[in-house]
Amino acid sequence: MKDYLIDTHAHIDMLEEPIEETLDKMQQYGVKKVINPACEAGTFNKILELANKYENIYAMLGIYPSEAKTYSEETEQYIADNSKNIVAIGEIGLDYYWDKSFKELQQEVFAKQIRLANKLNLPIVVHDREAHKDCFDILKENNKNSSVLFHCFSGSPEFMKECTKAGWYIALGGVVTFKNAVKMKDVAREVPLDKLLLETDSPYLTPVPFRGKPNTPAFVRYVAEEIAKLREMPVEELIDITTENAERFFGI
Repeated sequence: MKDYLIDTHAHIDMLEEPIEETLDKMQQYGVKKVINPACEAGTFNKILELANKYENIYAMLGIYPSEAKTYSEETEQYIADNSKNIVAIGEIGLDYYWDKSFKELQQEVFAKQIRLANKLNLPIVVHDREAHKDCFDILKENNKNSSVLFHCFSGSPEFMKECTKAGWYIALGGVVTFKNAVKMKDVAREVPLDKLLLETDSPYLTPVPFRGKPNTPAFVRYVAEEIAKLREMPVEELIDITTENAERFFGI
């Protein structure tokens, strides 16, 4: 029985509070491990340094969709050279919410990073915002052997079922605690438990009852409690299952 939580997605390098304070709070809330994703090459060194310094922080490297113009052979080589020090390629994917002017480039860079993950035998953590079909199609076309996780899942229950049918994982965060998040609550009720992971996306998307304040990995406990309530199951059982899923997915 796993008696601890894992936050599978938190931007530790972006938090305003000191790292030691974050780690202390995690311990108080029963959160043992946290995955720290990269968004741009300029943060790679810091993310690797944090993972090297703290045993319960794990690194993943990748280029975020909005930074697609910065992707280069040098970036790809850096990730490859440090592949033994990371647990996944991420967060990578497509984001059509902010800027649709370079959709084709986003798609090209996403496909390249999928193939890189396959080559390095690493899992893929996907950022998908208002790009569900294109994300799905590009993964189907390019991914040969990597496990796939949709971080901060924002699709419908129907899209979730298509993703889990493909063998992919779903991560839910603080949004599921929002009163008006009807779609996410439905996803939380229906997602297969063996494909569910938990996250905060700190410092963003702070769950109730701290909404409006900066998020922190410790608050992943509130995500677990809400999903357990929605599924009418003991929170201890949900924590056990999702922690085992996270350890299996990331190999940690």
